[in-house]
Amino acid sequence: VQLQASGGGLVQAGGSLTLSCAASARTFSNYAMGWFRQAPGKEREFVASIRWSGSGSMYASSVKGRFTISRDNAKNTVYLQMNSLKPEDTAVYYCAARAGVAGVTTPLEYNYWGQGTLVTVSS
Repeated sequence: VQLQASGGGLVQAGGSLTLSCAASARTFSNYAMGWFRQAPGKEREFVASIRWSGSGSMYASSVKGRFTISRDNAKNTVYLQMNSLKPEDTAVYYCAARAGVAGVTTPLEYNYWGQGTLVTVSS
């Protein structure tokens, strides 16, 4: 599975961005998907995950209520809608896929990774 993340950029605090992650696999709907982020000097951290069907999702407490993960299995794409962005949301955002249950927050449990897209939130 090859993943291609896009949609990052520079935005002011309080603004919004939508990230996309396009997958190459025809079996995309078999995979649970996740978004992670890594700020400079910090470890990669869980942001959100979604079940293969799109019917269930989970969020880190730091983004809950501001970010929304969704997927379109017909387009082999997962999205991360980010609202009310804060400077502390600045990071490289990665999408990831795992062949198993969703709701997993550990990066090592994901089988495939995209290349990352940079989100910078200015104050």
